[in-house]
Amino acid sequence: MTGKPLSSSETGPTGSPRSSRPAVPGSTALDPAVAARLKRTAEGLVPAVAQQYDTGEVLMLGWMDDEALHRTLTTGRCTYWSRSRNEYWVKGDTSGHVQHVKSVALDCDGDTLLVKVDQTGPACHTGTRTCFDAGELPLGQ
Repeated sequence: MTGKPLSSSETGPTGSPRSSRPAVPGSTALDPAVAARLKRTAEGLVPAVAQQYDTGEVLMLGWMDDEALHRTLTTGRCTYWSRSRNEYWVKGDTSGHVQHVKSVALDCDGDTLLVKVDQTGPACHTGTRTCFDAGELPLGQ
């Protein structure tokens, strides 16, 4: 992602961008050791790939900031930051298509999360099982 470097007044204690996103009352911060390993976009986000834990099926991509990751790790339900709605959302709260977290892993670069879930119903907002069913792109052209 592009963007100007953040000044110290724009970053939090872990060097991540300060956010105007609301914290949850009574919520505690993401473990500083975990936060220190994350490489975030200029907006303070990390892509999170949701994968069905038992089949390996890739379901969707969402975005998490420190608070969303903290909520995901502590509640057992996937919480994402919606860039379009500019708010947190817990997968399934409105649709009933819940993602129960089985594990969360950070990739070798610290810039992508893999969230293995047990998906109830469709994962995609279009009503399909996966967001990756729009057809494969041609190779070698």
